[in-house]
Amino acid sequence: MSAPRRPQPAPVPLPGARPGRDPDRAIKRGPRRVPAEVVAATQRDRLFDGLVQEVATKGYDNARVTDICHAAGVTRPAFYALFTGKEDAFLAAYRHGISVVTQLMETAYREAGPDWPDAARAALRTLLEVLASVPAFARMALVEVDAAGPDARRERDALLTRFGRFFAEAGPGPGAAGVDRDLLVATVVGGLHATIRNRVAQGRIEELPLLLPVLTYAAVAPFHGPDGASRATRPVRPEDGPSAAAPCAPAGEAAHLS
Repeated sequence: MSAPRRPQPAPVPLPGARPGRDPDRAIKRGPRRVPAEVVAATQRDRLFDGLVQEVATKGYDNARVTDICHAAGVTRPAFYALFTGKEDAFLAAYRHGISVVTQLMETAYREAGPDWPDAARAALRTLLEVLASVPAFARMALVEVDAAGPDARRERDALLTRFGRFFAEAGPGPGAAGVDRDLLVATVVGGLHATIRNRVAQGRIEELPLLLPVLTYAAVAPFHGPDGASRATRPVRPEDGPSAAAPCAPAGEAAHLS
């Protein structure tokens, strides 16, 4: 008899996947006082959603703290009890959202099996589908991060460096003698990021999953050659499992930009 499956923790939504004024997260009044830490966590969560949606719609420079608070249904004093200002709130939302995306990518990477090209493709598929499922977060994290100040840009650059760990098992690559492997990985990651960012900046976020074949080829070819890259570049099959968008946005309720 097989062991019973452990219950899986509830998926964590990306910031921007839900309206900030979500009735399900309203602080309900009543005879039982809600603990202060629960109130703060709920307000922080709603402010993340409000910030991402305001920044994605208006741009970082034009999104005011007042607008963010209104979108989240949270007062300005409550905002400043949690964050020192807009930049601090942006960094917190960015870090939280990137942590969610990275964990989903790592899960897909591990579950794809021992063949590295398949694992790399699974991680890329997850990244593209998750970003497409929450367009507001994609806009905030890939485009508006450039306007959010030097700390945000340093955070983005550090993230791209950390993505190099998905290439740790890629192998040295054909004809790699004399090639700086770390620089090769950084070049590949930078190219993938630039391609995705460009599509988001053009407002074509729903098209991101269509980039999977070309991005897979670009990621795999430097390490497994054209033949290995061609084998990894294939349409999504039923055995690949369901879309990765589900944990991040309720079906039919992704936050689309106008």
